[in-house]
Amino acid sequence: MAGNSFGNLFKISTFGESHGKGLGGVIDGCPPGITIDLEFIQNELNRRKPGQSKIVTQRKEPDSVEFFSGIFEGKTTGTPIGFIIYNTNQKSRDYDHIKDVYRPSHADFTYEKKYGVRDYRGGGRSSARETASRVVAGAIAKQFLSEIKINAYTSTVGHIKLDKSYQKLDLSAIESNTVRCPDQDTAEQMIDYISKIKKSGDTVGGIISCVIQNVPAGLGEPVFDKLHAELGKAMLSINAVKGFEYGSGFMGASLKGSQHNDLFNEDGSTKTNMSGGIQGGISNGMDIYFNVAFKPVATLIQKQDALNSKGEIVEMQGKGRHDPCVVPRAVPIVEAMAALVLADAVLLNQSIIK
Repeated sequence: MAGNSFGNLFKISTFGESHGKGLGGVIDGCPPGITIDLEFIQNELNRRKPGQSKIVTQRKEPDSVEFFSGIFEGKTTGTPIGFIIYNTNQKSRDYDHIKDVYRPSHADFTYEKKYGVRDYRGGGRSSARETASRVVAGAIAKQFLSEIKINAYTSTVGHIKLDKSYQKLDLSAIESNTVRCPDQDTAEQMIDYISKIKKSGDTVGGIISCVIQNVPAGLGEPVFDKLHAELGKAMLSINAVKGFEYGSGFMGASLKGSQHNDLFNEDGSTKTNMSGGIQGGISNGMDIYFNVAFKPVATLIQKQDALNSKGEIVEMQGKGRHDPCVVPRAVPIVEAMAALVLADAVLLNQSIIK
């Protein structure tokens, strides 16, 4: 199976399945001498872990990470960092009913067509539980990028949208509620809506917005490895993601150049930031901001038609523990993937300058 690694110089390779013994990874290329706060890493995992509130899956996992190598006396050694997160609360029997049935809009069908076999227990490798390893790597990347601030938050759930730019928000309030929206009134509406969706056995999607501040100018390559292209690939690799836009995004397509151009200040900064902090694929020193769209979870606790392995349309109903909306738990995943992209870009830039 290809595609289990991400990054060039700062590289993460992951392994594991949702209902296997555990999940883990190897981080290669992390420079030596980086002070590592293990409590910070665990807190990042706690933001992603299941069972943290009433509006997420009720699977109870501690998601405690154990490191095997690459960290000594609180600092990175420059050697590969190996780690594992053991699964402790699998209930594989909850998935017996889909052993020979493909859930609509899930990876069940495509995985079996590609590999000729699939782990139907929680989706196996296609499960979003795989992203726990990304959060560990991202937490280490964040500590390498100590001067850069990365904040993601829930800006949309279904039809409920936070109509404020990030400049007008108190980003320190992101963790003040279970949906991770920095506006309390909007957050309460989102939580109430997700709760209603959950009771009906349905699911709902949403949008995560992310802002990256204190990024130096000069990160990214100008052709195939543009910084926004790398961010786009990182975000689109996250389970359930259907869209990515940065800066003015699709809205910018309706503007005239005279409206869209970011005019310079004498110090090289710009008066506006339609570019989203990236021009020509290279960071310009302004804030980088983008949106990531997540589809509704495919597994419904409702009856719906599905295809079985015999080619028959049958009625199925999801069982077990599933997120009615993945967005609140995906916030730290978006931050982690952004950190991995930037860590790689910083190291690539250093190699060019040398």
